[in-house]
Amino acid sequence: MQYPLTVRDFLDRAATVYPDRVGAVDEPDQPAESWGETTYGEMARRARSQAARLDDLGVPVGGRVAVVSHNSSRLLTSFFGVSGWGRVLVPVNFRLAVAEIRYIVEHSGAEVLVVDPSLKHLVDEVDCERKFVIGESDDELWGGDDDPAPWAGDESATATINYTSGTTANPKGVQLTHRNLWLNATTFGWHTGVDDRDVYLHTLPMFHANGWGQPFAAAGMGVKQVVLRQVDGTEILRRVEQHGVTYMCAAPAVVSAALDGARTWEGEVPGRDQVRIIVAGAPPPTRTIERVREELGWEFIQIYGLTETSPLVTINRMRQEWDDLDAPEIARRLGRAGSPAIGVRVRTDDTGEVLTQSNHNLESYWENPEATETAQAGDWFHTGDGGTFEDGFLTIADRKKDVIITGGENVSSIEVEDALAKHPAVREVAVIGIPDEKWGELVTALVVLDPEAGEVSEKDLIDHCRQFLAGYKCPKRVDIRDELARTATGKLQKFKLRRPFWENQGRQVN
Repeated sequence: MQYPLTVRDFLDRAATVYPDRVGAVDEPDQPAESWGETTYGEMARRARSQAARLDDLGVPVGGRVAVVSHNSSRLLTSFFGVSGWGRVLVPVNFRLAVAEIRYIVEHSGAEVLVVDPSLKHLVDEVDCERKFVIGESDDELWGGDDDPAPWAGDESATATINYTSGTTANPKGVQLTHRNLWLNATTFGWHTGVDDRDVYLHTLPMFHANGWGQPFAAAGMGVKQVVLRQVDGTEILRRVEQHGVTYMCAAPAVVSAALDGARTWEGEVPGRDQVRIIVAGAPPPTRTIERVREELGWEFIQIYGLTETSPLVTINRMRQEWDDLDAPEIARRLGRAGSPAIGVRVRTDDTGEVLTQSNHNLESYWENPEATETAQAGDWFHTGDGGTFEDGFLTIADRKKDVIITGGENVSSIEVEDALAKHPAVREVAVIGIPDEKWGELVTALVVLDPEAGEVSEKDLIDHCRQFLAGYKCPKRVDIRDELARTATGKLQKFKLRRPFWENQGRQVN
């Protein structure tokens, strides 16, 4: 006999085994009324209420529900209330510009849009059949006691569609099935040692690859999940101290924030020999890894993955064989992307591109068969990243696809170039990522101006981009150039443009 693996398994177990245990501690400082502490029994009730409300609205199994929200207990509950009864959750990056959100809602075919109260303007600016504002619609969405219509479960059904920036102006919708998410969560939890004594801090945005699967893994083990709405180094340390946090997931920028917070922290930095911080998005500098281990006393774990892989591909964690090595050498070894997770196969092709196979790779790109076929050519997922795979360890060396990773978020250079090119003074533009200690990579525009355009400042060009792009996508630096390196056929030679910034870095990602 076989039974379907679905994301509701994790909440069902929590509600059965730990019904009276606090499952979520909501962000206290937010525009909507905080839910405070919520038990897993109450979370399950609210998820059932949400599913029943979607029944009332006529949203069918397979219907899409878009949620644009900062981290919150409401969003956490929606992973189960939407997907747990057969609908498809579309968690949207709240940092995106209105035009980008509009595209995602339209492209996904979402029938319901739920927005954070700080983004209430989206109700008027984005077309969708049914719209709700968190805090104003709580009784409608999560306040009832009705049971939803039963769903038999289908592990091959799409559970979420997560939109990710790529090499084109429009983002691609990554279809992840229940099986994808179930296997990622259990494998991730196994490798990182998640158990019912843990307390998880949501520093990672939940929209980002479904919080890397932690809403599921943590719930299944009865872990208390502490919600953080906005990253702040001091606040991270305060939550660690207040709630006894034992693990968190983070982009390198969050690691830097925690280290900055420790500088002004009075007394012993909380979490020493207790917290493990799981990092991905870009390999942090070796010195940063050393500082996490020395100054914070936290265990440093690195993973590598993509939204398309749910995301876990490799994991790098301190191992027994390294116990006698000195701190710099340990940090150097932890700086690699890591070894394949259980059930994951990794190799590189003749060009050095990293390829992977696993049961939690995406089903497809939503309504984009051409991109799906390209990404899955030869029955391997093509990551677009360049690297080496030796002695059981993957090291990322270069990015083959033209994506900048800044603060753990993907930025399409082409998208930024398109925005800059709309400025009447811009004749040519190339956008690249350059190394930055805090953000990993800094979005940098190299611009050739029209000589007839008059005086145009760096600030003018950045402000222009804000009309079209989310703030984190806008260039943080603009260099005015007389010309840009091109081939004889007119194609930009970005490797030449990057070279002066990266030549002493040893690798082409930071």
